[in-house]
Amino acid sequence: MKNWSFCIEKRELSTGSPLSVAKCVFVCFQSCHATKPDMLNVHLVPHTHDDVGWLKTVDQYYYGDRNNIQHAGVQYILDSVVDQLLKNPDRRFIYVETAFFYRWWKQQSSSMQQTVKQLVDEGRLEFVNGGWCMSDEATTHYSAVIDQMTLGLRFLNETFGVCGRPRVAWHIDPFGHAREHASMFAQMGFDGFFFGRVDYQDRARRMKDKEQELLWRASSSLTPPMADLFTGILPNGYNPPDGFCWDQLCDDAPIRDDPDLEDYNVDDVVTRFLKAANTQALAYKTNHIIMTMGSDFQYENANLWYKNLDKLILYVNANQSSGSKVNLLYSTPSCYLQELHRANLTWPLKEDDFFPYADAAHDFWTGYFTSRPALKRYERISNSNLQTCNQLEVLGGPASRKGPFGAGDSQTLSKAMAVAQHHDAVSGTEKQHVANDYAKRLAEGWQHCQVLVSNSLASLRGSSAEIIYCDNLNISVCPLTEASKKFSVGVYNPLAHPVTWPVRLPVNGTAYGVTDATGKPVFPVSRSTQDVRRNRGFARNELVFQVQAPPLGFSTYFTFFFLHCDKFSSKNKTISLLQYLQVTFDPDTGLLSGLSNLETKQTIKLTQNFYWYNSSRGNNAESKQPSGAYIFRPNSSTPLVVSKTAKVQSFQVKHSVVQEVRQRFSPWVSQVVRLYADSKALELEWTVGPVPINDWQGKEVITRLDTSIKTSQLFYTDSNGREVLQRRKDFRPTWELKQTEPIAGNYYPINSRAFLKDDEDQLTVVTDRSQGGSSLQNGSLEIMLHRRLLFDDYRGVDEALNEASEIFPDGLVVRGRLFLTLDHPASAADTHRPLAQQVVLQPLLTFTDGDLSPETQLEFSGLQAALPSAVHLLTLSQWDKDSVLLRLEHQFQSDESQVNSRPVTVNLQKLFSTLDVLGVSELNLSANQWKDEMKRFEWSPQKGTVHT
Repeated sequence: MKNWSFCIEKRELSTGSPLSVAKCVFVCFQSCHATKPDMLNVHLVPHTHDDVGWLKTVDQYYYGDRNNIQHAGVQYILDSVVDQLLKNPDRRFIYVETAFFYRWWKQQSSSMQQTVKQLVDEGRLEFVNGGWCMSDEATTHYSAVIDQMTLGLRFLNETFGVCGRPRVAWHIDPFGHAREHASMFAQMGFDGFFFGRVDYQDRARRMKDKEQELLWRASSSLTPPMADLFTGILPNGYNPPDGFCWDQLCDDAPIRDDPDLEDYNVDDVVTRFLKAANTQALAYKTNHIIMTMGSDFQYENANLWYKNLDKLILYVNANQSSGSKVNLLYSTPSCYLQELHRANLTWPLKEDDFFPYADAAHDFWTGYFTSRPALKRYERISNSNLQTCNQLEVLGGPASRKGPFGAGDSQTLSKAMAVAQHHDAVSGTEKQHVANDYAKRLAEGWQHCQVLVSNSLASLRGSSAEIIYCDNLNISVCPLTEASKKFSVGVYNPLAHPVTWPVRLPVNGTAYGVTDATGKPVFPVSRSTQDVRRNRGFARNELVFQVQAPPLGFSTYFTFFFLHCDKFSSKNKTISLLQYLQVTFDPDTGLLSGLSNLETKQTIKLTQNFYWYNSSRGNNAESKQPSGAYIFRPNSSTPLVVSKTAKVQSFQVKHSVVQEVRQRFSPWVSQVVRLYADSKALELEWTVGPVPINDWQGKEVITRLDTSIKTSQLFYTDSNGREVLQRRKDFRPTWELKQTEPIAGNYYPINSRAFLKDDEDQLTVVTDRSQGGSSLQNGSLEIMLHRRLLFDDYRGVDEALNEASEIFPDGLVVRGRLFLTLDHPASAADTHRPLAQQVVLQPLLTFTDGDLSPETQLEFSGLQAALPSAVHLLTLSQWDKDSVLLRLEHQFQSDESQVNSRPVTVNLQKLFSTLDVLGVSELNLSANQWKDEMKRFEWSPQKGTVHT
């Protein structure tokens, strides 16, 4: 699975002339303080960790508002740090979150900006990671992570040139670490990766064996060392050693160095620090160790930190004259990494990931894989909308940014999406008012994009007719379709392959006709929806029909009163659309009982139902750790069934558009099981909520699929939507696991798919958002859908995960979809890979009331031909006035398909139908370095240490 990034037309990304860039490289390289080869060198790294929203919104954190919630003001941190760096050229500081730095930078005078540039050029202020935020690793999709990293790194590149380019990835706070993140960081040109959180059992074993620094081989498809990344686990999370915190938020005593005063404490401080340093050194391989001197929102008064650090360095190093072998220096992660590279050692090799994460025996951080499922889905929809917006900005040209519908832009949504990738955003681990703010930002960003999309479509269609968006179709609300007797539907497909997609529209009529762009009839159905779907709108019926859209283009459909549908008996035991799949139901329970692939002649037993775990509750004692936004801790290993039977209604659609079975399990759980014509996937549309809490017991709701597949305790989950990793119950590849939580300790993140397989059959489940899941019994796969909890889990958010609103005063109702495919293992990816991309990048529907003018272009494709099936168009966006950023990726792993895992050639000159490609230059994945200029440190793995 390889990414290609290209800049089409114009090769001009970095600031400054080649001469100034070369000078800058030399200065940056010389900025590291000298170390002493015969001593233990302690690299003190002053830093702050500034969450882009958590307990307060991103605005409140920046301005220092709402300090009654948390004392934090990022603007004051940056003011204070710059002031203190100027007072002593030995001092260093690192900064991470470009979203905050970008705001601060815009508010500075030109003289201050020049001063900061000098600090960056001299290596005294160093950027690490450099993305818009420090993204979550369990609940993010790789496409959105790449975008947010590109946004931040581009600003640093254009503002500071090569000296502003981070060399180190820095994920000190995310709650577990994904292999795909390491792969992306390697492809972005990073030399190393540091983080703070690792499972307590994993850390203990690594400390004993001196394996807290390792080489992470982060892809099974890319040839080493393309995805190899040096990885370091920091010694104190991201905090200073105990007793050495000198921020205004800390309680540790300052260094009192006047010997005439009674409370002189230099000797005590030096003694304690030497002990801490030598103890830490026992767990690392070289004579260099790193200490993070800072923490959450620290350095608002940087003088406190630097005054004490200056003294610490002075007095500890003064002991060298008395025989001490400890040398302190101000440093940065890149300077520390440089010394490790110079050591020229071999390093243990790791090939799996760092999930799940636990910080104590009963404290598994696996609940956030599912926390705030509605926000997780909205983030995924917003990602699809952003890609569509970016593409149409390119395809529509300048007219898209300023046209008949006004001035539009994609940057507002781009920044909102970047903020949403933060490890306390899409993760669902923020306070409720912050979650509302994230959703509001996404909505406002989409409003800006809608203007751009409307302008672009007007230009491409040759019509300025009003374009209407129905953003509430997920709850069956669209005022236009509910009221109009004649309207057109525009279907834009952001994929580089043609797509067939079901359209479901709320209507109040009972007989509709649909024609495509050529006037050919499309057979729809209109039928009642006032049953298990529990819609929020007023439409009595739903219009359903299949549409087709060309690659990277649109097609138009027209609707008017015409047809009807037929109903069949609810006693029918099967639904089948003849071509691909057949589903059977148990006539006594109403539950699924089997799934067959008619094309491959495969059949498995398959039962699906809904359950919940009662969540633990209580105080912070080990035996009473409750479930919360982060932590999943059920109070029993056996889930409770919502209902052993389902009330069933079945409908058959004339002309075989769709067949569905509607299941009602309880007043708060229902489902629609669907088979569409031409689809190789079974759709399960679930609706859960409001989750009842009348017994004052929090609930964690799952759906479980029990099959006849013989799995031998193995199952498979994806990593950020890309490569797939094998999982085994009660097992970790890198240490001997002592399992203390048999349910939560076996949960893993599912970003887009999970599957079960044996030699003959593979059942793949594609999800529409990030969720947590596991296989706790052979042949079984469970996925957590919704969580409603009544207690905080004591990890800082100080708020129960109990979502409610004016619309849902009794608790949140969430609706989602799972897509099931059944194939032979050797060919399963040929189905689930493109299916997952369709779910991530779904067609955008636009509407126009009444007739369109005869001159309107009803079909369009931005490509001369569809891309090969193995190639996915990941990014098409306007880079500057004359150039476009294009990312193509081979979307199959090296060994998962006999057909599509082979190399593919793409002719870029013949790719687009409306763009003239004047030139192409290849970039790294984050588009901040030319590929042929990207140089990374090379590392040597130890022989015989591979963990898979």
